[in-house]
Amino acid sequence: MSVSLRLGDLRDKQPRRITIDGVPVAVVRVGTEVFAVNDTCSHAEVSLAEGEVSGCEIECWLHGSRFDLRTGEPSGPPAFESITTYPVQIEGVGDDAVVLVAVPEEAR
Repeated sequence: MSVSLRLGDLRDKQPRRITIDGVPVAVVRVGTEVFAVNDTCSHAEVSLAEGEVSGCEIECWLHGSRFDLRTGEPSGPPAFESITTYPVQIEGVGDDAVVLVAVPEEAR
């Protein structure tokens, strides 16, 4: 299943939490790119969408774990396990473009 959002509804570097078939997903716009990752920190199991974004990294608000939005890899402790990334498609142009986020069935 996939969920669609308007590109204009995503503010730059301000994560937005959505749920796709019970899976929490953090969607983040960074400039002209949009990323989607599992919204649960691999270290503390809290929402990453409540954290800050710097460059292409999202930081967990609780202990400061940082994850690359492109790969899901942690950039250092306290997290050592990566988070899942999900495919994103953008259809159209401008703020009315549609952002499609898909969570594969095996991730549910």
